[in-house]
Amino acid sequence: MGVTFRAGDEVAGSRRDYWVHVVGAALGPVQLQIEGAVDAGDELVVGEMGAVRVGALTAREPGGARRTARHVRQSDPQLCKVDILARGQGVIEQDGRAAYLRPGDLTLVDLSRPAVWTMQPSTMVALVFPRSLLPLRPAEVAGLTAVKLSGDRGVGGLVSALVRQLPDQLGVDRESDGVRLGTAVLDLVSVALASRLQRAAAVPSDVRQRVLLRRIHSYIDEHLGDPALSPAGIAAAHHISLRYLYKLFECESDTVAGWIRRRRLERTRHDLLDPALHFRTVGAIGARWGFANPAHFNRAFRDAYGLPPGEYRATGSGGEYP
Repeated sequence: MGVTFRAGDEVAGSRRDYWVHVVGAALGPVQLQIEGAVDAGDELVVGEMGAVRVGALTAREPGGARRTARHVRQSDPQLCKVDILARGQGVIEQDGRAAYLRPGDLTLVDLSRPAVWTMQPSTMVALVFPRSLLPLRPAEVAGLTAVKLSGDRGVGGLVSALVRQLPDQLGVDRESDGVRLGTAVLDLVSVALASRLQRAAAVPSDVRQRVLLRRIHSYIDEHLGDPALSPAGIAAAHHISLRYLYKLFECESDTVAGWIRRRRLERTRHDLLDPALHFRTVGAIGARWGFANPAHFNRAFRDAYGLPPGEYRATGSGGEYP
């Protein structure tokens, strides 16, 4: 389960010491570099997802932190940290390099060596995990610290999108769900870092397959509104054969076409129950998500949810969007 700490929970006179302790215990000991007092609105959400510790730190004022050799000696030096900027701007420095980050961007920090964070008001989501879980040699890890990975394309984009959602998933009911999420994000991080080194082959083949499948899932979600979305087009967009695409989906609960249909139906169900979209006709909602034929949309929706979409909307059935 996730735990939320707020700087304002401590009285002003001892707030800085309290916040240094909270941040250090969660993300590694550091020296805070903040002008004046710690803002009472600063917040840290932290939790465990298998081998990965997730922390989302919100700072309302400019500032930063410095990790020195003394701090390294106070903690486990065999840890790595990936910082993903969710809001604001900042610079992370290590090993003579500086990563200038904007929202969505990410970079790697090796907690066995000093580092400096200089931040504007921001929200940063951090992943802390054993360095041994990366399929890279120590020298390769050292060459990637404070190197910016863009969060708007490729595997870096998938890492960024998934990690920025993790703080909201820290309250998952089952520990196994958190473990699966932790494994998924480590898979993505491993491939993103190895690809930056042009060492994708260093990543185990099963990890590469899982990441490719996640990329395909993301691609499908981005193109659901295209009536022409098809297995052949998906395979071509990812430079794989149609046969290999089908093989990837053998471990899924649906075929490729079934996955597309289910995701489209989930989107239409959400829109039908959204009061803000009451002005849109049922047909327009279906067309928005790739159902070009209204009759086909009606049949598919009734088969999935037991009612035609118009009746489903009228009864307000179904509860929350999955």
